[in-house]
Amino acid sequence: MPELEKNMIRTVTCEGYTSEGMGVCRIDGRAVFVRGLLLGETADIRILKATKTAVYAKVEKLTSASKERILPDCPVYWQCGGCMLRHMSYSEELRLKKKRVEDAVRRIGGIDLPVSEILGAEKTEGYRNKTIYTVGRTGDSAVTGFYRERSHDLVSAPDCAIESDYSKRAAAALRRSMDGYFIPEYEPETGRGVRRLMCRFGFSSGEGQIVIVCGRGKLPHEKEIVEELLKACPETVSIMKNVNPDPGDTVLGKDYELIYGKESITDKLCSLSFELAPDAFYQVNREQAERLYGKALEYADLKNGDTALDLYCGTGTITLCLAKSAGRVIGAEIVESAVRNARKNAERNGIHNAEFICADAGKAAFELAQKGLRPDVVVVDPPRKGLFPDVPGIIAEMEPKRIVYVSCDPATLARDLRIFDSLGYRAEKLTAVDMFPRTSHVETVVLMSREVERQ
Repeated sequence: MPELEKNMIRTVTCEGYTSEGMGVCRIDGRAVFVRGLLLGETADIRILKATKTAVYAKVEKLTSASKERILPDCPVYWQCGGCMLRHMSYSEELRLKKKRVEDAVRRIGGIDLPVSEILGAEKTEGYRNKTIYTVGRTGDSAVTGFYRERSHDLVSAPDCAIESDYSKRAAAALRRSMDGYFIPEYEPETGRGVRRLMCRFGFSSGEGQIVIVCGRGKLPHEKEIVEELLKACPETVSIMKNVNPDPGDTVLGKDYELIYGKESITDKLCSLSFELAPDAFYQVNREQAERLYGKALEYADLKNGDTALDLYCGTGTITLCLAKSAGRVIGAEIVESAVRNARKNAERNGIHNAEFICADAGKAAFELAQKGLRPDVVVVDPPRKGLFPDVPGIIAEMEPKRIVYVSCDPATLARDLRIFDSLGYRAEKLTAVDMFPRTSHVETVVLMSREVERQ
């Protein structure tokens, strides 16, 4: 058979999915990745790119459609790349995500443990409480949207289905102001202009916050912009300007200036009240976060008098949830502002058995172990890259009865589970949580217990 080349047309049947939800087909033994093709479908595809390591194609003609196929309801779905799964039913999306976790754990982690359940979302639209828009211009009109996948091409998205109504109203108000007062978008050459818009809305509190990210210099017509934003979004209690002159991809700069209201908003999660500064980490899907944390608490199985250690604690959301059942909880986080937020959140909720230290996970665990801390439970909720190599060993030396791992990336989770397994901690239960419906991301909660405790 001839080598696969660009523009070649071939007929294929989809055999599975990639972690991003692309269809996987095989031609002469080679894997071919096709966006928008569903499991079991047959199609004529056109080769877009063929390298030694990967082949990408697009659907030229669908010859046999799956009953799980639906019509995408977003006009920029195929251009944006933010949501990757709007062409399939929600039940198929959940099956894909459940299998993604199981495959990673088995293939990378070497552990044959099925996902006990995947917690699907009741609300698959408008669930995001935080949105960061990139600001640009098309012709004479300001646009807000998101970068096309793997590019810096801005795709206008004025009515994104997964963003809150609050965010969409704020973005429309900013666009009107920019057009009405001829306010420029960010210009890399000068470092000036409006660069991004960040919106956060507390679904429980009803409070909104807006951050306008600029390059160098003042925000032109600041007063008029604030008036337009408040007119469109009367729920707003905080408007801030953020200065980010860095030409790179960093979203927010270090310098904030309050231009209306107060510096933070509040929201409730798991019956606790949290103060949220603009740079504070807070799960973007509040309803699913409550289910995620509920499962983590179930796996932790804390008894009154138990000690728990929460590594990568952020602003203390999981830590303070653990504190309701534990005798003592220690949260560790490397971001100083997050630790300050966590301490304030403990105080505002009247929680006195939680303490927070500012240090990276490995250093915090090591120093606590040196002081003789032997927690009953350790909870880890690391970023996408997973745990640093030294962290599993340090945790194992503390000999907790149980480890609860909250993960946003099945591949790094599986890698770390393999390491814990070699240290005597066996994965016993896995639950997947669909935190980000219609996207390819999935969260997982894993319970590990010490082998000696089970004997």
